[in-house]
Parts: sequence; structure tokens; C-alpha cells
Amino acid sequence: MLQLALTIIIFLIIVIPVGRYMYHIATWKHTFGDPVFDRIDGVIYKIGGVNPHKGMNWKQYALALVGTNAVMVAIGYLILRIQSIPLFNPNGIGNMEPTLAFNTIISFMTNTNLQHYSGESGLSYLSQMLVIIFMMFVSAASGYAACVAFIRGLAGKTKDDVGNFFADLVRITTRILVPFSIVGGLLLVWQGVPQNFEGNIVVDTLEGTLQTIAMGPIAALEIIKHLGTNGGGFLGANSTTPLENPTIISNLIELYSMMLLPGACVITFGKMVRGRKRTAAAEAGEGGQAAIEGGSGVVSTENSGTGERLGQRNGLTAAIYGREGRSIFLAMGIIFLIGLAVCYFSELAGNPALAKIGLDQSMGSMEGKEVRFGIAQSAMFTTTTTSFTTGTVNNMHDTLTPLGGMIPLLHMMLNVVFGGKGVGLMNMIMYAILGVFICGLMIGRTPEYLGKKIEGREMKLTALCIIIHPFLILAFSALAVSTAGGLAGITNPGFHGLSQVLYEYASSAANNGSGFEGLADNSYFWNVTAGLAMFFGRYLSIVIQLAIAGSLMRKNFVNESAGTLRTDTVSFAVILVFVVYIFAALTFFPALALGPIAEHLTLWA
Repeated sequence: MLQLALTIIIFLIIVIPVGRYMYHIATWKHTFGDPVFDRIDGVIYKIGGVNPHKGMNWKQYALALVGTNAVMVAIGYLILRIQSIPLFNPNGIGNMEPTLAFNTIISFMTNTNLQHYSGESGLSYLSQMLVIIFMMFVSAASGYAACVAFIRGLAGKTKDDVGNFFADLVRITTRILVPFSIVGGLLLVWQGVPQNFEGNIVVDTLEGTLQTIAMGPIAALEIIKHLGTNGGGFLGANSTTPLENPTIISNLIELYSMMLLPGACVITFGKMVRGRKRTAAAEAGEGGQAAIEGGSGVVSTENSGTGERLGQRNGLTAAIYGREGRSIFLAMGIIFLIGLAVCYFSELAGNPALAKIGLDQSMGSMEGKEVRFGIAQSAMFTTTTTSFTTGTVNNMHDTLTPLGGMIPLLHMMLNVVFGGKGVGLMNMIMYAILGVFICGLMIGRTPEYLGKKIEGREMKLTALCIIIHPFLILAFSALAVSTAGGLAGITNPGFHGLSQVLYEYASSAANNGSGFEGLADNSYFWNVTAGLAMFFGRYLSIVIQLAIAGSLMRKNFVNESAGTLRTDTVSFAVILVFVVYIFAALTFFPALALGPIAEHLTLWA
């Protein structure tokens, strides 16, 4: 319990300054590294022919994002298909099969990193670097860029400018992902993670057999896979192996790396929304020019009368918007802590079936876990990797207890608990819009969020965005359990087999990438269907969310009144948690009841 508490406290301490730094990057404010980064960025802009100060509307931004990603998908697919060439291929790895190459390139471009192959035997070093590591940077930067554009739309400082995608992509990569990765990668090398270009080593073991030990640029991949919430391992066993995660210190480095930027996005959101208070006051002041001093909400005006009063009132309202990030962060934190508690205590309870045959379960269920991490850090890693949609694992999720395994499955189904590359924030705001709409119906008022009216267009898009995720999971799962190709991959009978299927598509649609494993998923059926789930789960949501931001930014700010629902309070955070859980119960409970819940009841009967 102390381990878990200290881990969370340290996260809360470091996430705030990183959130402020990301805010300065997103808003083009001065940072200490500008003299160096400006020169680097300038060269990139010149080579790419990019005018970083030319704004885009939401449609142009979405088209630039999808188009850029599509070009990289084509190049990456080609490299995977010809990776047998003798270039950075000391182990003689062959070309990747077409459907597996399709699944792999979609997986890494969508920031999913679902792996239907084993890294040490399926990829050459050329593919590991030019496809896997490169895609980990680009996919993460694309996601964070979309999140920043989405926040700009909600902040509404302009009517039709969410920024420049190419400039955001470059700035996030050069000023956040690359420098953070260099520091984190060196820390991992310090802890013993390999970083070289040597071929695999064959050694004699104490038992008198031969064992192959993988080599390669492992540390470089390891840090960006966590920092970019990617998750795909250099090795098939991912972060359970000592080559990727040798010590408890390396475990904490990887843990904080995947938590850092998604949590910081929420801090950035709060600061960017707060930063628009001058715009809100100016729009609503009409006859008075309001100037809001700092963040205190104190307003000075040149004229008096109605304009002054409106400017004061809306100035105070806009200052309150700065606390919107806190309510979102609190709601995410509540769901995360509930999931962590259930996972931890479920694993601590052990397996009653093993206890019946005389095996000691007083230490909890250690099946599939590394002794150097134990129950606490395994539960923490499991809950974090699926809450922050990273997908990396330091234990085998397939061997978790039924309720312990239900938590990562549920959090991927929710896809709002911080999430990776800003996705959790954008999805949680969809639920916030849904929450204010429901509450608005209860009190008979037009719902408002961040000072903008939520009307029919926004609600239709929000409903569509929310429903896509469960549709992908449940529709593909139904297809898998009703066709020969899907059934051929299910290796576990009964309830656990269904949990495997649900986990595969929840991981794909949430762009998480972790797996229950045990599933024979390297087949035409699973490669193609999981690839489609990853593609639609990524790009449909982003485009719809940018459309919502574009719609809201064109609206004028409205005056706060006694009937306005405050969305910056603890009570709204609690409402948000209930809205998320109620929606999850309505959509996923029947499937969960037939999978992990039924397995738990059977095991403990």
C-alpha cells in the first residue's frame, strides 16, 4: 500500500511542471530551450516547405494529420515487406507476411503497438528503427497534436484556427518527445537495458542447454514506447523480461514515462482554457473593455454601465474556467484509483483453486508475475498501462485473477482514464458534454460547457463519437465468436476464452496494444479485423472530436446565470464518474458478465 501511495504522490508532483511546459509549447510561449529548438525547427520547416504560422481550420488540420499518417503507413509497409535485405539485419530476419505487415504498420501508426509477432525473431534492426521506433515518435506526436488542436477549439480564441498540424508535430517531437527520450533512455541504459547493434548472443546455461539472448537498440525503443504511450516491446515478453526492465528503478522510470504526458495534457487543458479569459470578457463586455488582472478575476473597465457589469461577470466566469482541468483530472483519478484498488486486492486474494490443492496463496497470486516487482507493482503497472493506453506489460495479463483481469479490460473499454497521447482527455470531455446535456435536461436549460451552448450538432457528434468505441469492440467480438476464422484463434475454453476475444478488440479499438496472450492471433482473420478496429478506433474519433471543437469555437460566449451548471467543481467530477460508469454498464456489462465476472463467480463458488 505504501509503494502504491508513494508512486502516485511522486506522479502528482512531477506532472504539474511538465503540464506547464507542454502549455508553453502548445501556446508558443517562451521556454528555456528556444534558442536551440528554434534553429532545429527552422531547418525542418525549410526542408518541408512549412509555414508554421499559417493556421488551419479543423477540416484542414484533420486532413493534414490523416494524409501525413497515410504516407508513413505506405513507406513503413514497404520496409516490413523487404526487411530481409542485409542492412542492419545481423540475425537474418526474413520479410514479413502481407497481412501481418498490414496489422503491424496500422498498429504502430495508430499508436496501438499490438504485436502479432515476437520482436526479436520477427523484425530486423532496420525495421525496429525505421518503422517501429520512428512510428512511435510520429504516432505519439500526431495524437498530442490533435489533442492540442482540440483544446484550442474549446478555448475559442479565434473562430476558425486550431493551429498548424505540421508545426505542432515538429514542436512536440523536438521539444518534448526527443529530449525526454534521450534523458529517459540514458537512465535505462544506466539500469542495464542494452543499446547496441550486435547480433544475438548464444550462451551455455547452467542446465547444460543453449539459450539465445537478444541484443540491439533496446533502450532507444523502450523509452519512447512508454513516453509516447506506445507499448510495443523490442522483445516478445515486453517489459517482463530483464533485458527491457531489469530493476525496480527501471520499472518506475517506465511507469512514470507512460503516466507523464497524458496526465500533463489535463494540466495543459486547464491552463489553455484559463488563458482565454480575455476573449470571453471582451466578447461579453459589449460596451466596456475588460482587462482581467492575472488569474484573480479582478476586472478594470474604461466605461461603466451594462458593458462594465457584463465584463466583470464574464471575467470572473472566465477565471473559473482555469479550474476545469482540475475537475477532469479528479474524475480520471477517481476511476483510476477504483480500478487500481480492485486489481490489487483481487491479486492479493490469490487463487482459491490453487489453495484447495495445498499451494500457498498467502502472498497473493504470483502466477505470471516477476518476483522483483511483486503484487503491488504488477497491479500498478497493469492498471496504468491500460488506463494510459500504453499497452506495455510487466506481467502476463492472461494469468491475472478474473476481477484483476477485468480492470485492464474495463479501462480500455472506457478509454477515458487519462488515456494515451491526449486521447483520454478528449474522450472524457465527450462525457463532460454528455453530462452537462443530461443535467441541462433535468433543470430545463440549454446545456453549456466552457461558456458555449451545447446544441443539436454537438450532441449528435458527441453521441456518435462515444458509440463508435463500444460498437467496434462488440461487433468484432461477435464476428470472432461466430466465424471459423475467429474461433480458430481462441485457445481457452469457456468464460476465459470470451475474455480473450473482448480483450483483443478492446485493446485494438482503444489503441492500447496489450493482450491477454494465449490467443492464436497471427492469422488472416485476426490480423485484418484487429487492423480495422485499430484504424477506425483511432481516426474516426479524432476527426469527430476536431469537428466538435471546430463547431464550438465558432460560437459566442454566453453569460453565466444562476441556472448555469458549474463544471469546475468536485460535485461535477463525481457526476462525470457516474456518467462514465453508467454508460459502461449499459454497453459492456452483458459482455463482462459472460466473461470475467462469470469466471470469478465460478472460481469462488
